[in-house]
Amino acid sequence: MLDLSRLRALHAVSVHGSVAGAAAALGYTPSAVSQQIAKLERETRTTLLERRGRGVALTEEARHLADTARQLLAIVERAETTLEERRGQPSGLLTVAAFASAARGLLPGVLAELAARHPALDVRLTEVDPHLSVDLVARGVTDLAVAHDWDIAPLPAPEGIEQAVIGDDHCDLVVPAGHPFTGRTVIRRADLGGERWVCQPPGRVCHDWLVRTLRTAGFEPDIAHVAEENHTIVALVAAGLGVAVVPRLGTGALPEGAVAVPLEPGPVRRLYALWRTGAARRPAITAAVRTLRAHWAAPTGGAARPDGAATAPQGPLPGDCASVRGTGDPARQ
Repeated sequence: MLDLSRLRALHAVSVHGSVAGAAAALGYTPSAVSQQIAKLERETRTTLLERRGRGVALTEEARHLADTARQLLAIVERAETTLEERRGQPSGLLTVAAFASAARGLLPGVLAELAARHPALDVRLTEVDPHLSVDLVARGVTDLAVAHDWDIAPLPAPEGIEQAVIGDDHCDLVVPAGHPFTGRTVIRRADLGGERWVCQPPGRVCHDWLVRTLRTAGFEPDIAHVAEENHTIVALVAAGLGVAVVPRLGTGALPEGAVAVPLEPGPVRRLYALWRTGAARRPAITAAVRTLRAHWAAPTGGAARPDGAATAPQGPLPGDCASVRGTGDPARQ
């Protein structure tokens, strides 16, 4: 009889491509994952992992077994969903993946409320890139993901994935104090030529948005400094080293020396919660999505519209027949 926890470890290695990645996703140490795989190899009398340089690769037999593990884990998930639904209360383990600024600016309050309201529910958070999180949900590694998209990069939602809008995160043009833009009531995109920019690395949506926007306006962007974290970007702007477009979520109050000015039209990124269709009836998913929306719309959470009011999300919750299934957001198509 194959042990399900060992199959889960193999499945995680197949999804993440490494023992370390599987360990991070499962909340284990790499040594513990390696031990699970070694025991599974003894049980099956099969070599499952081969050394490739500093990493490992799945053998052909391991890939077939990992696919079987995926199917078994889906069956287990349906059984767990049915039991939780019959209890009528959120319970068990709920794994959540979220991008960096959501993990910092939205999830702490959400996780605290879920823990207080539903003591039988064990929620575990992992910070990941938003587009990677969709694949993690699809593969059954993560139960729920908080991701975002921009108008230039719609969020993919493969078959078998449902999603609900959490809210819209507005972005500001942040400039050093004393910059000529600080004395103006509105900045147009046509005004952005000639600026030195602080931006995230190539391949990130914020970077791609900036490059496309400036080129459309007839300017070649002068990206002077590149940083991963929004807090680092804002600090570089405050030091007078450039200007930046920064999402409000997770950024917090601007430091002395940095000023937000109105950019028209300003970029907006939309936040989504995503889950597998097979888990849509699970009370834990519904409770988590409802709490995400409530915290987004709260006066002290989420991202405010220019008039200062919170953007209140609308639309179906998990399990509703009208939930979006594998098609992306119709409003953005």
